[in-house]
Amino acid sequence: MSSMREILNTDQRLVILRSLAECGGDANESVLQTCLDAYGHRVSRDVVRTHCHWLAEQGLVSVNDVAGCLVMTLTGRGVDVAEGRSTVPGVKRPRPRG
Repeated sequence: MSSMREILNTDQRLVILRSLAECGGDANESVLQTCLDAYGHRVSRDVVRTHCHWLAEQGLVSVNDVAGCLVMTLTGRGVDVAEGRSTVPGVKRPRPRG
């Protein structure tokens, strides 16, 4: 059985991927923190950065540091996971929309 921390982490990573998809494929850490907050995840900027680096390690986003602010760009694999066409352990599988 998953711990509450694992459940929250997997959902937060999915929210980040879906938010990037809705933003046209890229967004900075501040925008992503606001998106997480809108979905009920009140997390620190450090948590956002940790998730973004984890997602980059999985090949789901690329991370670019612009003057100390992280900008994430969704990869093709990240789009597939955000839309439920692929699964990655550690990212919640999305439910069908509608």
